[in-house]
Amino acid sequence: MTTQANTRFVRQEAEKLGFFQVGFSKAEFMSEEAKRLEAWLNQGRQAKMSYLENHFDKRVDPTKLVPGSKSVISFLYNYYTPLKQEDDHAPKLAMYAYGRDYHKVVKKKLKILFQKMTAEIGAINGRYFVDSAPVLERDWAKRSGLGWIGKNTLLLNKAKGSYFFLAEMIVDIPFEYDSVSSDHCGTCTKCIDACPTDAIDENGYLLDAGKCISYLTIELKEKIPTEFEDKMEGWMFGCDICQDVCPWNRFSTPHEEVQFNPSEKLMGMSAEDWNDLNEESFDLLFEGSAVKRTKFEGLKRNIQFLRNNKA
Repeated sequence: MTTQANTRFVRQEAEKLGFFQVGFSKAEFMSEEAKRLEAWLNQGRQAKMSYLENHFDKRVDPTKLVPGSKSVISFLYNYYTPLKQEDDHAPKLAMYAYGRDYHKVVKKKLKILFQKMTAEIGAINGRYFVDSAPVLERDWAKRSGLGWIGKNTLLLNKAKGSYFFLAEMIVDIPFEYDSVSSDHCGTCTKCIDACPTDAIDENGYLLDAGKCISYLTIELKEKIPTEFEDKMEGWMFGCDICQDVCPWNRFSTPHEEVQFNPSEKLMGMSAEDWNDLNEESFDLLFEGSAVKRTKFEGLKRNIQFLRNNKA
């Protein structure tokens, strides 16, 4: 098969598996991205996520992560749903955590695609990832023409907004490469203005992770600092504020992934139900869910923090 045929084949097969967009870029050292990441880390913007300091060389050079690699393939998988939790006063979950853990769902699809590629194209050396390796996924998606990194530091796509998961495949064969996406945020500052903790720099494009509600409710293992009292806006796991206000998300359309559909029980939980949550109920409610990352103790800490602020 030719490079053109291989590129077309991967796009078609990925679409059959539910990916709504695929982009290709050359595997190479990321000079500008390396400078930005180094500066961000040196400023301490990663807060206590020390793992982001590890494997710097692999983060900025896929040929070190996958020796002999020639291409980075980026994928977008929609998770948007118009469904909302029924009790407006209940602690809130980020939309991406409504259904089954995306790591498991999307990675399984990548495995199937990789198998189809080797069957059709021949022997391929490569690896695939879903938020599970030192890969600058937003930067690769941008390089692959799938969108631009917005002022809220998320990847934005003109057709779908930002409610999607990113995934990558790094392989040792060439493809037809896409062009880098241009920025379409313009003069808009809605995400900056809406962030209750001022996690986004006043000029955008820079995130102080230690102030981000998603970090505070998921990554932070200690007590949530008192400075964030009355600033959490009801979020107990993750946060969608900067996405909810983004004008590009008016183009979001409902996903078609059954595994991402939330259970009626989850969406019907009242504020009191969450306050009374015990470990057994937590395990049943979030079996196979990304919420397990914060563990029962972490979620209860978040719920109690919100409750104390209301008291």
